Amino acid sequence: MTGIAARAAAVADTVFAPATAEGRAGVAVIRVSGPRAGPALAALIGRALPEARRAVHLQFRDPATGETLDDGLALWFPAPASFTGEDVAELHIHGGRASVAAMLEALGRQAGLRLAEPGEFTRRAFDNGRLDLTAVEGLADLVAAETEAQRRQALRQLDGELGRLYDGWREALLRVLAHMEAAIDFAEEDIPQDLEAATRHQILDILSVITQHLDDSGRGELVRDGVHIAILGAPNAGKSSLLNALARRDAAIVSDIAGTTRDVVEVRLDLGGHVAVVADTAGLRAAGDEIEREGVRRAEARARDADLRVVLFDACRPPDAESLAMLRDGAVCVASKVDLLGGAPPAAIGGVAAIPVSVRTGDGVAGLVEILAGRLKALAAERPEPPLTRQRHRAALEACRAALERAAAGTEAELVAEDLRLAARALGRITGRVDVEDVLGVIFAEFCIGK
Repeated sequence: MTGIAARAAAVADTVFAPATAEGRAGVAVIRVSGPRAGPALAALIGRALPEARRAVHLQFRDPATGETLDDGLALWFPAPASFTGEDVAELHIHGGRASVAAMLEALGRQAGLRLAEPGEFTRRAFDNGRLDLTAVEGLADLVAAETEAQRRQALRQLDGELGRLYDGWREALLRVLAHMEAAIDFAEEDIPQDLEAATRHQILDILSVITQHLDDSGRGELVRDGVHIAILGAPNAGKSSLLNALARRDAAIVSDIAGTTRDVVEVRLDLGGHVAVVADTAGLRAAGDEIEREGVRRAEARARDADLRVVLFDACRPPDAESLAMLRDGAVCVASKVDLLGGAPPAAIGGVAAIPVSVRTGDGVAGLVEILAGRLKALAAERPEPPLTRQRHRAALEACRAALERAAAGTEAELVAEDLRLAARALGRITGRVDVEDVLGVIFAEFCIGK
């Protein structure tokens, strides 16, 4: 059976699964979607289907034995006005494991019903045109959202803002392509002389907009994946202690022995509503053994790749050259262990304003968190235009931009038209309009059963 035929057969099935997380809870929701959703619901409630989109309180019974399974709510969503675009029934029952298991068993015994695969409800919504691929990805991000910024961004994408933006560019490209093909096919007809010049102007306009969208410093990815912060400094500067203070737990080993941290230790934190991946690194110095040298190498690599650097200096010691070299590109400078100083902490180190911190007493930690949260907010600042959020989007947009650049510089009308087709196809792949079968498995693999 071909992939298309197998997919058609699968869609003809009626599927069911819990739509709420596994475990004991007050309420569990079981979703049923497909052509037999209505008969399945009617069999469980022993009566005609309830009014569409209205919750009805009733008892669910096993169709085979008549035994009462649970007391709850039933909702009926006839196609196409449902999440999947198919007939959908939702059963709201008590969330005990036994109640859910009994209901699933009763559904599984009905002819034509089977347990849903991971992401199958959302896949059906995509197949039936209820969601485009960017909205599907937004839904996955919303389910996985850990912070307020992630929630807001995912909700915008689920609402279709990103898909509408890309579809609008694609439609504009298709109009330009139609004008170009008209100039090719009807070259001897009475075509306006300035049509080709106007077409090239439109290409440049679209190219400019897409270039601006791409040159966004990855703000969407920073919100979705987290801002990477590297804590750097000399051995025993207090890096591991600071990481533990930020994480509010013992994430890294703290010792007076220099060189304790030899590998990168990462912690995911919520700083001011944004995800931060904070990394404690090996102390920067001329390492004495091979293992520590590798730790320093990894620390330097993390410093290069980090979105933000936090450089620690022991306030009781002179600044070391290795740490001073890291005070660039907007690094945050921290003077640590200020509780051990006899006098005032340094106002600046290496020409950069220093934030005084004592992890032992807690002084300055809240202020540092506030500064870091402000930096994260600036890096991932929201704008009116929805951001691209995945490498898949960025790769397709880069391909679109390259095709448009060739079209703008082209002199042969036929080649320009072909590049416009390639650019429109690249945009269509983002939303799922064209040629996306190869990425669907990867996207829907992110979902759990019941979604």
